[in-house]
Amino acid sequence: MALNREEILQKCINIRGYFDIIIIGGGATGLGAAVDSASRGYSTLLLEQHDFSKGTSSRSTKLVHGGVRYLQQGNVSLVLEALRERGLMIQNAPHLVRNQSFIVPNYDWWEGPFYGVGMKVYDMLAGKLGLGPSKNLSLKKTIELLPTIEQKGLRGGVIYYDGQFDDSRLAINLVQTASDHKGLLLNYMKVTGLIKSNNMVDGVQATDMLSGKNYTFNARAVINATGVFTDDILKMDDPEARNIIAPSQGIHLVIDKEFSPGSSAIMVPHTDDGRVLFAVPWNGKLVVGTTDTPIEKPSLEPIALEEEIEFILKHASQYLTGNPKRKDVRSVFAGLRPLVKAGDSKNTASLSRDHTLIISDSGLITITGGKWTTYRKMAQDTIDQAATVAGLNIKECVTENLRIHGWLKNVDMDDPLHQYGSDKPGILKIVEERPELGNQLHERLPYLKAEVIWAVREEMAMTVEDILSRRTRALLLDAKASVDMAPEVAKLIAGEMGMDKKWQDQQVEEYNELAKAYILSD
Repeated sequence: MALNREEILQKCINIRGYFDIIIIGGGATGLGAAVDSASRGYSTLLLEQHDFSKGTSSRSTKLVHGGVRYLQQGNVSLVLEALRERGLMIQNAPHLVRNQSFIVPNYDWWEGPFYGVGMKVYDMLAGKLGLGPSKNLSLKKTIELLPTIEQKGLRGGVIYYDGQFDDSRLAINLVQTASDHKGLLLNYMKVTGLIKSNNMVDGVQATDMLSGKNYTFNARAVINATGVFTDDILKMDDPEARNIIAPSQGIHLVIDKEFSPGSSAIMVPHTDDGRVLFAVPWNGKLVVGTTDTPIEKPSLEPIALEEEIEFILKHASQYLTGNPKRKDVRSVFAGLRPLVKAGDSKNTASLSRDHTLIISDSGLITITGGKWTTYRKMAQDTIDQAATVAGLNIKECVTENLRIHGWLKNVDMDDPLHQYGSDKPGILKIVEERPELGNQLHERLPYLKAEVIWAVREEMAMTVEDILSRRTRALLLDAKASVDMAPEVAKLIAGEMGMDKKWQDQQVEEYNELAKAYILSD
């Protein structure tokens, strides 16, 4: 069913009594919890302060992975869980999650045997959910698969397989999946306070960021799934609560595919600062990242630091013969990881990547940490706990084999509309009715005008940014092109939503301001 924000809001207002579960936060973790809760039959409300997956969840490295580096750290249980979840994600959302080959180039004599053995362990841990056997590659084969890799000192490589996906597209499909199971989800609804009776949390106060109206919603259990903003909600519950999140920033640069034209991604397990470096083909471009920089204060729109940009360009030039420069960067995006403090460790690369579940004295349930790959398992653990805390009838989790909205097997990944899966005919129908909407919004990107109409009617897109950043990925793939597209997108939205020229101009102005941070000055 279509996601109509006004209709959903009316349903929320008209509900008498309590929701079983209210979830604060519409990123991967919160959306996963909403799908789990609604699919078990619990009455579910999710509130997101901005747009779904606005924060960390639309700014990932686009990988569904077991985490080779966790293997290096000896965290076998985390790798096992992630590899299993990776397999389930490919089964449950085959239109968005694909098998991706990665090559570790070897420049030292010991790297081939060392990483070769490591990847065999990785394969073994994946078991029947493995995506393909890893193997050592000769020098000739490595160059054949990675024609632009730096060849000086190259000895060969190791190939292995992991998953790749489109994060914000999966997020919107999770919204639709939860909605298909009668969950109610609202974007632009900011939780401003918790309601308590007898010192137990039993609801939330929220402000509609689009209308300015205030609302109160009650629930038997409230879940805090706000990622890097976890501490804000914990302080609403207990002003004395100590901070548990140490935000860490990771940035990515997007460059043209010709810098590494093969179909394999590159994975460098150990850069100067001990980070893993990826160069991954994605939507016809190459995503290069990432960094790990401790950040004082989380924000909804984190900005890439100069030293992070230089770090990635320097390392990309070490491994790619094309030596990408600032002028080659189509977009730069930054995301924050909600790392959970473990003692007083200053090094964010070693902070907990596991998820952490906390139940406050007031019954507030907080889920944080983790990563996209394990979102489903995090949700299962969270709803299990919430049902117990709230005294709900215990119902089994059904998400292991639950098909995500849009599920379609064997999509053609080269089809620009493949990410819509089973919804694709809906977009083609719009084009059939109004052929001019079959035109591209920009010559450098594959997006059609019809996708804007679809996003407004079916996917709760409310702004130009929602469409250019998250319903399509224009902002991340080519920020300058996305700025060119903004006026036409604003006009199309306004036509659907009955907005005037003043609204359009304001939307374009706000979008241009936002996009500046994604465009590198030479």
